[in-house]
Amino acid sequence: MVESASGEPDDGAAEVLDRPLPDGVRRRVVQIVSDGFGGLTVSELPAQLRQYARFTPTRRTKFAGNAMAAALEGDPLFRQRIGERLREVQPELTGALDAGSPPPAADPLDVAAAAYVLRPTGWVKLVTAAGEEAQRADAERVDDETRAELERLREELAAARGQTKAETERLRTELESAKKEAESMHRKLRGALSDVKRGEAALRKAAAEADAVRAEGQAQVSAAESETRRLKARLSETEAALEASRRAAREGRSVEDMRVRLLLDTVLEATQGLRRELALPPVSVRPAETVDAVEPGRMTPKDIAARALSENDPAILDQLLALPQAHLVVDGYNVTKTGYPTMPLEKQRLRLLGSLSQLAAQTGAEVTCVFDGAELAAPVLLAPPRGVRVLFSKPGVTADELIRQLVRAEPPGRPVVVVSTDREVADGIAKAGARPVASVVLLKRLSRG
Repeated sequence: MVESASGEPDDGAAEVLDRPLPDGVRRRVVQIVSDGFGGLTVSELPAQLRQYARFTPTRRTKFAGNAMAAALEGDPLFRQRIGERLREVQPELTGALDAGSPPPAADPLDVAAAAYVLRPTGWVKLVTAAGEEAQRADAERVDDETRAELERLREELAAARGQTKAETERLRTELESAKKEAESMHRKLRGALSDVKRGEAALRKAAAEADAVRAEGQAQVSAAESETRRLKARLSETEAALEASRRAAREGRSVEDMRVRLLLDTVLEATQGLRRELALPPVSVRPAETVDAVEPGRMTPKDIAARALSENDPAILDQLLALPQAHLVVDGYNVTKTGYPTMPLEKQRLRLLGSLSQLAAQTGAEVTCVFDGAELAAPVLLAPPRGVRVLFSKPGVTADELIRQLVRAEPPGRPVVVVSTDREVADGIAKAGARPVASVVLLKRLSRG
């Protein structure tokens, strides 16, 4: 049994509404639930409503109205939490309902909606009464509108009758004048017909001469068009062959050749870097060197564990960018809105790109910064800084999807580092072989200079 705010059992929970919830009351109930959303955590929401937690109240009411109404009806705990939020917002109305005496001056729909959420004793009667009151108000409004419309139509009918009578008299006068004018026009028409017949004879003679000239001209045009089409066909073939030769010379190798070459360069540089780091001697390995043992002065496993770095240590980023052919991909707005969200978007971009340019110069890594094109009100006139590739997502494509496309475009084996705190992005690029790094790590590294 549901308890009231005073802690006593609420008999209203046993009452059942035997008819559909009136539309007006339902709209007010959905609005109460939508307003109460903001005061609840995601874990306090029913599972089917958690996807709407970040919606604005207006969008939540529009897209999740049915789901919120169903959750309120079927989940007593959720209904109790919404009722607590309602008590905080409207203490006078809820207090009067708990006392069993709703305010007589209050809107019946508000009273019924609050009663439906709080479920005090007699709430079904309040909801039913509100529905009947709303139907009665709608009927009275429709009746008043019908009377007003009928009166307006009567006035328009009277005006139309008077206008029709005046128009009839005017048309009669114009008809008499038109008859007289028509008789005069008939006389003139008979004279004009004679002139037309003479003109038609002269026109037929001129048309015959024009047809002969036109036929000769069409023959000449057809010959010229045939020659033009032949020349255009030869020109198109020549242009296609030229473009094919230019494209072959420009591309040189295919995209797959480029990816294989990039991967080969990465492996070679990694091998050279590993050789330098391990300081391998130029002599061959001796059999005794293959025996597993700890030599004097070498690091123990405990020493190696002591060198582990925290996930938030910017030194991790330095180590990753020191790898051969490393490619750093940055989720631009994710970083700027983490580090300096109060700045305008344009200044956020300029500040981040300036810092990335310095980082690219220091590490020599390839750097690509991706911004969400949906944030733009107009095209951006931006000169990318030295060493940084700047990309905006196309309409209908998010920055997260563009980042995943960049990761998939890289050959397997190349070190790719993606900076973003978006969990979905981090999981997706990790499956593709890239290394996710939190935005705060990059901000710490950039602040170090």
